[in-house]
Amino acid sequence: MRSRIRLTALAVVFALLLVPQTGAAQGLVRVEPEEVGMSSERLDRLSLALDTMVDEGRLAGAVTIVVRRGKIAYREGIGWRDVEAEAPMPSDGIFRIASQTKALASVGVMLLQEEGKLLITDPVGKYLPAFAETTVAEPNDDGGYDVVPARRPVTIRDLLTHTAGISYGMGLLGARGPVADAWEEAGITGWYFADRDETVGDTMSRLAELPMDAHPGEQWIYGYNTDILGAMIEKISGQTLGEFLTERLFEPLGMNDTHFFLPDGKLGRLATVYSSVGDGSSFERAPDPGHMVGQGHYVEGPRKAFSAGAGLLSTATDYATFLQMMLNGGELDGTRILSRKTVESMLSDHLGGIPFRPGQGFGLVFSITHDPAAAGLPGSAGEFGWGGAYHSTYWADPKEEMVVVYLTQIIPAIGLDDQQKVRSLVYQAIVD
Repeated sequence: MRSRIRLTALAVVFALLLVPQTGAAQGLVRVEPEEVGMSSERLDRLSLALDTMVDEGRLAGAVTIVVRRGKIAYREGIGWRDVEAEAPMPSDGIFRIASQTKALASVGVMLLQEEGKLLITDPVGKYLPAFAETTVAEPNDDGGYDVVPARRPVTIRDLLTHTAGISYGMGLLGARGPVADAWEEAGITGWYFADRDETVGDTMSRLAELPMDAHPGEQWIYGYNTDILGAMIEKISGQTLGEFLTERLFEPLGMNDTHFFLPDGKLGRLATVYSSVGDGSSFERAPDPGHMVGQGHYVEGPRKAFSAGAGLLSTATDYATFLQMMLNGGELDGTRILSRKTVESMLSDHLGGIPFRPGQGFGLVFSITHDPAAAGLPGSAGEFGWGGAYHSTYWADPKEEMVVVYLTQIIPAIGLDDQQKVRSLVYQAIVD
């Protein structure tokens, strides 16, 4: 009887394999590193370096994935998902990816442009009337500031490139700026939204009334830019940002573990947040639930604010899948998300001389490397990437046909050189 059941089950599986699979990418495949020009022995050095940081008590756990030539050469979870529970970090651990959300939401903007529903050169006020006229806080000779009208309207492109003059409400470069007090009084500071019992659109409408840090198009200032874009996507699409991105991006690419709020049954894979203590030689568990530095409201919270700037949960494999699509020029396994020309635009430097970082420019949401030597670490011209507040990082290298995603959960991360070592040890493993 058991053999008959087994044969029947095999027949069903075989029949399912014969059914054409459409509508979603098939996913990244794991291979031996040598098949894609990397060394297994040299990649072991990466595992050893991260294991050492765990053993030294500087890092709780992390997941790293390296994809080369469209195939997974390395994927490993090290350390602990939850130290106190003695739960090891699985390779499919789910992380708060914070600002890595920005790239995914910005693709949503480009999808709408491809459908003719907007142009990134449009003023934001065309879709969100609250932003039709904005103000700027200009420092005066008395040590204070004067609120003056912005010299021109904020455009969608300004938001995509973080040149709209909009910070996270804490002033330029994270310091106490002239507008910080006004923003704090309005309850709009920092990137965390999961605890808000209102939509991001409601929050952004209040934000539009506050004085910005600089005039549009004049400085690179990191802030709520992408959250404004998320509110715009919701307004144009008539869907929540979660619904829109799931339907248009996550499901087509098979990114089944990418969510704004954690579904039932996945809590056992959510990485715990830790914070460096003192000089960074140890860490402690972050508060529960906490705010920006804490376990968060991703499981039990209002579930109303879909933050395009920092709201998503994901896995290293899901995010690498997204980056591989971008590296492929907008397509993965026959599933096309964006046109090649749209991707080319996103990966071009749009700053036009606005100062940024040595050797880098900024595209439509990604940093773009022009001169890797300026950073003093291995890399390639044309590389694009970014990271997240919980100390995660990622990059895609078109020259080497490689994607790297490194996810961990430590905020603040004091004295850690893990990101730099990941970069160095990944590149030293290339042997082709």
